[in-house]
Amino acid sequence: MPAAALSPLPTQSTSKRAVLLDRPYEPVEKRPLPPGRPRDWYITHNRRLKAMRLAIALLDSGVYVPNQARNETIRSTAELIGVHPPSDTTCHMVRALMRYAR
Repeated sequence: MPAAALSPLPTQSTSKRAVLLDRPYEPVEKRPLPPGRPRDWYITHNRRLKAMRLAIALLDSGVYVPNQARNETIRSTAELIGVHPPSDTTCHMVRALMRYAR
């Protein structure tokens, strides 16, 4: 039997069961940050991580366009996933991540 006959068609799913997205969102396990960096580096790093978590949660909830992600929407999503309310700068960063991912 040829090898091509055994491989699935590009449109066929190779998973045995459907993958479900669970809610509420559960962040990954935190690791300690590297020591010896300036304070501004830690602030920026944590802001980027928070913006990334929020962008992922928004995409999972069906908000795909940055125009749909107003500050109120981002802050309500932060409350939903258990993250402190983001600042205006972090909200702007969330929209930027959504924009550049397209």
